[in-house]
Amino acid sequence: AAKKSSVERFQEFHTKALSSAPVKLDDAAFKTATSAPRDYTVMVLLTALDPRFGCKLCTEFQPEWDILAASWTKGDKKGESRIIFTTLDFTDGRDTFMSLGLQTAPVLLMYQPTVGIHAVAAVEPLRYDFTSGPQVAEQVHSWLSRHMPDRPHPPVRRPINWMRWISSVVVVLGLGTGLVAATPYVVPVLQNRNIWAALSLIAILLFTSGHMFNQIRKIPYVVGNGRGGVTYFASGFQNQLGIETQVVAALYAILAFCAISLTVKVPRIGNPKQQQVAVLAWGIGLFVVYSLLLSVFRIKNGGYPFSLPPFM
Repeated sequence: AAKKSSVERFQEFHTKALSSAPVKLDDAAFKTATSAPRDYTVMVLLTALDPRFGCKLCTEFQPEWDILAASWTKGDKKGESRIIFTTLDFTDGRDTFMSLGLQTAPVLLMYQPTVGIHAVAAVEPLRYDFTSGPQVAEQVHSWLSRHMPDRPHPPVRRPINWMRWISSVVVVLGLGTGLVAATPYVVPVLQNRNIWAALSLIAILLFTSGHMFNQIRKIPYVVGNGRGGVTYFASGFQNQLGIETQVVAALYAILAFCAISLTVKVPRIGNPKQQQVAVLAWGIGLFVVYSLLLSVFRIKNGGYPFSLPPFM
């Protein structure tokens, strides 16, 4: 192997890469691939995939490295970029790790050409930076491209995730089938005016009572009053409690229901006496609840001069 020329060595490793990229090395193959003179670039990933080493970053990066190596090699079958992608695991290259003084993994080295049109003066290999954490194939591809500006740069092509596609199609078909089957039951509900009126009323009551204020300010539900009790209403217009919103919404709802009953339901009562009783009952309810709402407003605004019995 040592007597082979640079062209022969590149052709040998490139042929192996075409069938399985990246090429797996051992100590002897590493020396052969990186020996000078060479007119090609060698990318070597020194890793430790054995579980006993506990190298999480090695395990996370290996699939990305395999994708990059396979994409580049398939995109450059003629070897015009003059680069080979290799992997050297610690179990197969202990001597290499020791000779390079490596105590951590993964380490990605770029051995640049020493002869030929792409030769560089630097003898030491370039080292990729893993300090920022796990890397993806596209990041390493960009790094390689910057250091090989005058050569082809085949793009990264990730394999199709068939399981994801199949799962997505199954989910879409399932949802479509369920929607078709539920249409006879769902459409009448969606077209029901009473349901939409109720939802609209609930939304109006919810937001006019200060719900968005609660969400934006992240206010507490209740607070203590300093005497062992609970405060349900915060004074001032810049303060509010969660339970206060619910109480005000309930008061608004009762008042709205009373008003709707007086204007819609009561006129439909055919019996005059029952109609009079209904008017009196709903009118009293409207008066009492509005009195309570005014008392709540006086808590918020202590200077408000008006009130109604029985909540003075």
